[in-house]
Amino acid sequence: MMEFNLNHAISLLTRTPNVLRAMLEGLPSEWINSNDGEETWSSYDVIGHLIHGERADWIPRAKTILKDGENRAFEPFDRFAQFEESKDKSIEELLETFENLRRENIENLMAMNLTPEDLSRRGAHPALGSVTLEQLLATWVAHDQSHLVQIARTMARQYHVAVGPWQEYLSVMKK
Repeated sequence: MMEFNLNHAISLLTRTPNVLRAMLEGLPSEWINSNDGEETWSSYDVIGHLIHGERADWIPRAKTILKDGENRAFEPFDRFAQFEESKDKSIEELLETFENLRRENIENLMAMNLTPEDLSRRGAHPALGSVTLEQLLATWVAHDQSHLVQIARTMARQYHVAVGPWQEYLSVMKK
């Protein structure tokens, strides 16, 4: 287990748009729009969700912690906003939007010149209660990684039948 390191976090957060572009750009729509079944997300849905997070979650909540501490709860986050916000947009548009928003948010994060004292400041999550800025930023990194895994898993499972007996050796195929 690693302790939180802001420079490492920024390094990972900066890479996510390039990883997503490498994974998804130019693929046929079957790969982009496939999911694991009812109430699961496609790669397209995940990118929309990440975009909404860039707009409504990480930096706005960091600013709330720094400005208001626990005196003002975070705005609730709509985990399903992407279904309306992404409608009729191409995957290329979504990837570009995500890349631009992430770049702006990393610039905003770096401009905060956060100190160890800032990272220990607390805010009020509407469901989780008291959280620190460090926990919020660590969650941003873990959230990215979680969705990268989700996209890779969803894409791999499209060949669930095609791999035949090798399913047994591929843990990604197990639900």
